[in-house]
Amino acid sequence: MTDQTSKDRLAQAARLVRLRRNQGLTAEQLAQAMTEAGAKVSRGAISNWERGTNGIVSSKLPTLARILGCTEGYLLRGEDANEASNAPAKRAPASSIAATTTTPPLSSQSTATGHAMKPLTKSTKLKNVCYDIRGPLLQTANQMEADGHRIIKLNVGNPAPFGLEAPHEILRDVSMNLTEATGYSDSQGIFSARKAVLQYYQSKGLLSAVDVRDVYLGNGVSELIVMTMQALMNDGDEVLIPMPDYPLWTAAANLSGGTAVHYRCNEEDNWQPDIEDIKSKITDKTKGIVVINPNNPTGALYSTEVLKQIVDLAVEHDLVIMADEIYDRVLYDDVVHTPMCTLTDDALVLSYNGLSKSHRIAGFRAGWMLVSGKKQHASDFIEGLDMLASMRLCANAPAQHAIQTAMGGYQSMQELTAETGRLYKQREMAISRLNAIKGISCTKPQGAFYCFPKMDPEVYPVKDDMQFMMDLLVEEKVLIVQGTGFNWDKPDHFRVVFLPNLLNLEDAMDRLDRFFAKKRQQFGTD
Repeated sequence: MTDQTSKDRLAQAARLVRLRRNQGLTAEQLAQAMTEAGAKVSRGAISNWERGTNGIVSSKLPTLARILGCTEGYLLRGEDANEASNAPAKRAPASSIAATTTTPPLSSQSTATGHAMKPLTKSTKLKNVCYDIRGPLLQTANQMEADGHRIIKLNVGNPAPFGLEAPHEILRDVSMNLTEATGYSDSQGIFSARKAVLQYYQSKGLLSAVDVRDVYLGNGVSELIVMTMQALMNDGDEVLIPMPDYPLWTAAANLSGGTAVHYRCNEEDNWQPDIEDIKSKITDKTKGIVVINPNNPTGALYSTEVLKQIVDLAVEHDLVIMADEIYDRVLYDDVVHTPMCTLTDDALVLSYNGLSKSHRIAGFRAGWMLVSGKKQHASDFIEGLDMLASMRLCANAPAQHAIQTAMGGYQSMQELTAETGRLYKQREMAISRLNAIKGISCTKPQGAFYCFPKMDPEVYPVKDDMQFMMDLLVEEKVLIVQGTGFNWDKPDHFRVVFLPNLLNLEDAMDRLDRFFAKKRQQFGTD
């Protein structure tokens, strides 16, 4: 790409941003409006156009210009805006479009026989699926790194890149069993690992009389979440999911044809679930309720009292309880986690957990799901789980051999979260520095690696939090995911991962301090 083409594209991007903002639209709202108008486009594509990473795709141009109230020529070449708005919109010549796109216009793509190729679009099932943790912000960060920039990444809870090593005992035991793990295992997993999972929950106070047939091993909890939603949801069914949430839950529900209905967690109450809000959102279409405890992205640990109230609602309305407890061993301040499977036998409880976080082996994809509680009415659903488990053949066989050692061995995470531990110190420093920034407030997490700070809208009147975080990335080389990426309903939060060591975390906080100070000056709220 020539320097002139690059300049033209950046100018085009600036016009697009200005027009969108003049219409009072966020990038997500613009993408939705275009999709509804028949020109399907993702929010990520809009963001790429607005950064100048890609030129505007020609097939989307007429719809984009119509929604923004301008001509195609103004978007592409910057024709006089007044002349453009008074003249009927005309399709720009193909030659001018080709100069501003990274690929030829779709209408010009043809087969060897000369026939026009029909655009290949993604499935409509993906229309409401979003996973911003690895979305446009990360793509931009990767490109910046390729261009030689050093990015401080506070976006993903992946311990390994931050020097948090896996226990040597686990690595040794997996390597010793490699010759036994070259073939498929049982579709639900090897016996010794499932037995270790069962015994773990029994030691926690599991109420139900279950056996290894009630344990499913998966390629991380992520696979098991998707598998559950596929087995549970019919088109139009609803599932209650916390807001904010780990976005895979919402994506999996939507992808399975269901509808994610978000219940509020109260920041004023240390992000505890709002029981009254949950009650108000239960309908005859509600199939289940998701409980993420400790929570991602807030780091909140739910009280046993609140959990019991959720159980009561599940029993009353015959809801499946889906308990995502992946951070149950990443706890601070001597708090105690209460597993949902220890609270009831009168509802079907699905408990999800794994070794990615507690034992720092996220790449192994060693996760599990335990089915407990009231199962008499759920035989057909469980048959569906068995079917889906068989269809994927089995979970990663070598990683399954890590589970027995991990569940019964020394729990090194406790050293990291103790007052003298690295994670504890990093949490303290991150919370202290964030709360010291004017207009930023943050509750202290009691679990996981995250906090979810709030930006006072009187100080930071942000309309598009993804663009705000993009500005942070470009200006200060810090990668953070915006709050709406976790299905929060206002552009006033963001998630911080405090896994980097104290030196790098201090550097990141210095950059955040500088960035927010500049934004206050721009907003006139300093």
